[in-house]
Amino acid sequence: MFIQTIDILGTIAFSISGVLVAMNKKMDAFGVFIIAFVTAVGGGTLRDLLIGATPVFWMTDMTFIIVISAAALFAVIFRNYIKHLRRSLFLFDTIGIGLYTVIGIEKGMAVDLHPIFCIILGTMSACFGGVIRDILCNEIPVIFRKEVYATACILGGLTYFLMLEFLEDRNYLFIIAGLVVIAVRLLAVIFKLTLPSLYKSEAELK
Repeated sequence: MFIQTIDILGTIAFSISGVLVAMNKKMDAFGVFIIAFVTAVGGGTLRDLLIGATPVFWMTDMTFIIVISAAALFAVIFRNYIKHLRRSLFLFDTIGIGLYTVIGIEKGMAVDLHPIFCIILGTMSACFGGVIRDILCNEIPVIFRKEVYATACILGGLTYFLMLEFLEDRNYLFIIAGLVVIAVRLLAVIFKLTLPSLYKSEAELK
């Protein structure tokens, strides 16, 4: 029940994130729903296909379709009350990656994957919905830029396995690992922390 709750919260967060991006691109109602949908389930769909869990999760439980539709409708109706769209998008996207990272890790552990592959699976679950969203919206995905995005998911995954030996209650473990992802992402943006660039700046080239 706890894991399902986290899954639904992550779905809501990513759905709203998708709506905000689609509305910034001035898409029609169908486009807004599609972007919300792929943002919410894209990473989880890839995750399930990789571990052979078919039909994928949203095809076996109508809850996800209902939640995505409701979250998208809510975001559209109250779009005028969601101030500072960029901040809202960032917040919902950050919450989403935190929640989906731990869900992906748990799915990997359920099929006895090595911890490294569990962390990879968690990172993919968290990031690839956003990758699909950005590609469809003609944007360079955040994960491929200098921003600390996938790195936050990896650090959250490492925290999960480091604390696995010390915490018997998995619910607390999920919460802590998810909060690490969210905290790292927030701190990176607040303090303008980025990954090293492979390319020289214009100033360096002169």
